[in-house]
Order: sequence, then C-alpha cells, then structure tokens
Amino acid sequence: MLTKRIISALLLIGLIVITVLFKLVFNIVILFFTVIGLYEFFTMLEKKGISIYKYVGIGIGIIIPLSIIFGFETTKKWELLLIILVLLFLIIMQFRRRETSGVIVAISTTLFGILYVSWFFSFLIKIRYLENGVALLSSILLITKLGDIGAFLVGSRFGKTPLIPRISPKKSVEGAIGGLFFSILGALVSAPFLKLHYVHLILLGLALGVLGQLGDLSESLMKRDCQVKDSGRVFPGLGGVLDSIDSLLFTAPVFYFYFSLIL
Repeated sequence: MLTKRIISALLLIGLIVITVLFKLVFNIVILFFTVIGLYEFFTMLEKKGISIYKYVGIGIGIIIPLSIIFGFETTKKWELLLIILVLLFLIIMQFRRRETSGVIVAISTTLFGILYVSWFFSFLIKIRYLENGVALLSSILLITKLGDIGAFLVGSRFGKTPLIPRISPKKSVEGAIGGLFFSILGALVSAPFLKLHYVHLILLGLALGVLGQLGDLSESLMKRDCQVKDSGRVFPGLGGVLDSIDSLLFTAPVFYFYFSLIL
C-alpha cells in the first residue's frame, strides 16, 4: 500500500507540474477531474440509496468549468443565474418520477454535488486566468498539498491523539498540527510568487492549512455517511479524485477571492 501511495503521489506531482505550465493540459485535467469527481460523488449517494439523476448532474456540472474556459459568462453574477436554472430544471426532472418520496433529498443532494465539486473546483481555473496566474496557481497547490503531505507524514509517524474519531479514526491532532506547519512552510516557499511580507505569508499559510483540513474532514464525513472507504480507485493507494482534491475544494475559492478582490 505504501509503495502504491508513493508511486501515485509521484505521478500526481508530475501531472501537476505539466498542468501548471501548459494551459491546454490544465484545462483538460480540470475537466477530467470535474467529471470523475462528480461521478464519484453521485455514486456515493447511490450507494446510500438516494435516487438521483447522476448523468444529468454531471452534464450540468461540466458547464461551469467550460463557461470559464471559453468565457461565455452571461453576467457578473452568472453563477447565481445558473444555480436558479439548475434548481428549476431538477424540479422539472422530478415530474417524470412515478414516486414522490425522496424528491427533496434528490434535488438537494444533486445541487449540492454540482456546487461542491464543480463550482468549488472551477476556482482553480479562475486563479490560473488571473494576472500572474501560473505563480498563483503554483502557490495554492503548493500550500494546500504540502499541508496534506505533512498531515500524513507526521500523523503516520507521531499520531497518537485522535482528532475526530467518529469522522476519521486515522486522523490525529499531531497530524493536523504537522499539516498546518507544512502549509505555512509552503506559503513561505511561495514568497517569490506571492510577493507578500513573511508575517502575511505565515497567516495565509495557517488559514489555508485550516481550510484544507476542513475540506479533508468534510469529505471524510460524507464518505462515512455513505459507508465507503474511498471515493474511488483512480489513484492506487490514494483513492479517488475526490480524495485527492477535497482540500482544494475549500482553499481554492478563498484564495481566489482573497487575491482577486482584497489584494
């Protein structure tokens, strides 16, 4: 298992490097991860017994990253318009069902999956398309994924105190602290890209480290609710796409708004 995890991690690192440098590859990878991530999420819901329109949800979800890539956003608040249209469409789709039980759950979980996976993950595209986007994208990936690596390494070696055992029995307080330290380290390493004061970088690394771990714990909570160990088996030893991007789903939107609106 450790060998598989190391090989998968090295392949992911290589893919990330290529993805960051070449926009076409980046767009393809984002679209691929979005589709597979949505598929994994909706499949987990099906295992829980929730009746949803899986492929309709995936089709709607892919519109969000495509709209950013090709720039056909209708208004500045186009996301809100899309959410309203999706909600109306999902309600109309429910009219085809023979039974009325579970309608609210089906609509809510489908809409949540689209927002959680597709919309949150699409902020990486927005970051890439900002001025100095390559540097910013490299920074958010470095800070977030170093936090993941640090939490795993420190937790595996020194983890003794359970963090939230009812959600994720293997996560420890020591691992969480190690993850925060590595996230701060990632922010400091990103100094040439971000061009911020070191105190600012430390606070940024700490904030993103906390958000990344919340993203990881949130996916663990959903997997436990659906009674699955991994979201998928795309990466041997690491799990599925959702297992690999869960922390980015929380850090990417905050990072984007921080650098595009505040700074």
